[in-house]
Amino acid sequence: MKMKRRAPPLLELRRPIPQTWYWGAGLSFIGAFLLAWVLLTSLGLVPRIFLPSPLAVANELVRQAQSGILWQDASISLYRIFVGWLLSTLLAVPIGILMGNFHFFEGLFEPFIDLVRYMPAVAFVPLTILWLGVGDTQKFAILFIGTFFQEVLLIMDNVKTVPRELIQISSTFGLSKWEILRHVILRAALPGIWDTFRITLGWAWTYLVVAELVAASVGLGYRIMRAQRFLETETIILGILIIGAMGLITDYLFKITYKKFFRWALQTR
Repeated sequence: MKMKRRAPPLLELRRPIPQTWYWGAGLSFIGAFLLAWVLLTSLGLVPRIFLPSPLAVANELVRQAQSGILWQDASISLYRIFVGWLLSTLLAVPIGILMGNFHFFEGLFEPFIDLVRYMPAVAFVPLTILWLGVGDTQKFAILFIGTFFQEVLLIMDNVKTVPRELIQISSTFGLSKWEILRHVILRAALPGIWDTFRITLGWAWTYLVVAELVAASVGLGYRIMRAQRFLETETIILGILIIGAMGLITDYLFKITYKKFFRWALQTR
């Protein structure tokens, strides 16, 4: 008598599911979204000026790729994102580590950081133009403002998740304060910090249009804002999709490297 094959449990708390189900669910959702898009536009339920068809967006993609506009915009936007995020990270890491380990530095920096992080980055556009001009430095500053203040607090929290017992045990072995900080706390917090890098780089992508809002002549954000003036909706949607795709690629690069560098941390998830 044949035994019936049981379906895998899909809704168990934190229980892994087969990869076929995992990827199938994601692809099915994307497929349903695309199908709804096709139906809305092909049946004329939404005017073209508000929502162009997927074919119109695809044609715009081909046009920009063949003319070289797409590669120029994508490369300069990627450069701005990387530099702005890197500047933020180089400053956020040491400050976040100090704040997470020493209450003096937490008291010194956190009130100011908490104040500024609630200020919208777009409000700083006029000031950064006044202070830094209209070149790439101004755009780096907007990306920095949009990511640094959140990133430093996340890194502080990553450091604070290291168990106090681990620090106390390290002290009993005769390690100095700075040896504990470097060899114990930093190594234990590094997986969380790596995840913070992934999250904050995603935030930097969301601030791209703000950074390229004024006085830009090239870039994905500039192309979107220019298309808005001429009601070129297919160009707007294409720019949004390109930013999303590039952000997704960088996100998965961080996930892949996380699995490679921190295999031991995956067992605790």
